[in-house]
Amino acid sequence: MKTLPQWLAHLETAYTGGTAHSHGSIDMGLERIRAVQERMGLQPQCPVVVVAGTNGKGSVCAFLESIYRAAGFSTGMLTSPHILRYNERICVNGRPASDEAIVAAFERIEAARGNTALTYFEFNALAAVDIFHRAEVDVMILEVGLGGRLDAVNIFDADVAMVTSVDLDHQAFLGDTVEAIAFEKAGVFRPGKPAICGQNPPPESLRRHAEAIGADLLLAGRDFGFSKLEQQQWSFHFHPEHSPQFSGSRKRNALPFPALRGAYQLGNAACALAVLECLNARLPVDIGAIKRGLLDVQHPGRFQVLPGRPLTILDVGHNPHAARALRRSLIALPFAQKRLAVFSMLADKDIGAVLELLQDQFDEWLVAPLPLPRGLSAEALQAHLQAAGIGNVRLFGSVAEAYRAALSEAGENDRIVVFGSFHTVAEIM
Repeated sequence: MKTLPQWLAHLETAYTGGTAHSHGSIDMGLERIRAVQERMGLQPQCPVVVVAGTNGKGSVCAFLESIYRAAGFSTGMLTSPHILRYNERICVNGRPASDEAIVAAFERIEAARGNTALTYFEFNALAAVDIFHRAEVDVMILEVGLGGRLDAVNIFDADVAMVTSVDLDHQAFLGDTVEAIAFEKAGVFRPGKPAICGQNPPPESLRRHAEAIGADLLLAGRDFGFSKLEQQQWSFHFHPEHSPQFSGSRKRNALPFPALRGAYQLGNAACALAVLECLNARLPVDIGAIKRGLLDVQHPGRFQVLPGRPLTILDVGHNPHAARALRRSLIALPFAQKRLAVFSMLADKDIGAVLELLQDQFDEWLVAPLPLPRGLSAEALQAHLQAAGIGNVRLFGSVAEAYRAALSEAGENDRIVVFGSFHTVAEIM
């Protein structure tokens, strides 16, 4: 019997090298994984929430998971990518699944698939739902890995589907316009079911698709929203006047600011509360559980502020949309004497746009390569920074080395921000 590391090494090299949307030896589409799902008899018996979007997906999942647990429900949550251990992707009641549980699920998938080839991400999705099914959870929260329409998660019908935001990312797979990407993400919507969009106005292709299939489209700013109140509090309102299945309105007042930092997190929290409203008849949640869930939520690496001085922030953001959010959050922070960036990015990301947005937020850049096939060399990173008109750049052999240098020279009134990739943050964690 293989161990989990052996299984993962096998899945990363088998079939399509681990990408669920390869144009190589495996056909795109959900027919293969659906056939294996049927053989395994994997039909969720509880409400399923599917969350897609360019940014904010993981935070919305984390809010939902934390609030439902605070309300006494058992939860299964699938997210990606992981930061330190694969097990982080599959959580039952807030705890990563054990190696044994994941290996047992992989063995069951292997037995069921016969001659059907499956990718790393398809194994991932099936294993998660298999584990949640066996744990008899009350709700499954499934984060889309890439896109939506052709993502492995989309074989499971969402009782509520959410698209948090749409921006340019993964263009090689999803298309190079916002409208093309929005159509892929809207593929998680289902006829007659709530389809929540955290972006208003929504991309036209998303709105048209929801209309064409008869999904119940709920828009941020129109059907739900939030207002900031005094004393670090906020309120949420839900008034879906355009919805065929919800009537009346609801207000949740005097909510605490969430434990996840960054101004954009109130928008993500409001999206999560809209999901709660849609499922309230099946999974009722009181105001106390919402408050506890907002205060207890954890989601490492998303504008994560480390304790102590100097102020140190970890952020996995790696596209222009995330860079804009990071910029707004940095501007809102108190004055820092010296602002240090510990930075690295992958070659297939829009590094030029990210640097353009953040170039004025740092006085010094400490850059290093990531030890991955898709990583940029230190020299390539430096060339990108020079092209963006950024001076005061120092090169290091590794991200950890760059971070140690930043810590050794930063005074207690300075600020260090580690960002650019999940892999950059993972090296520091």
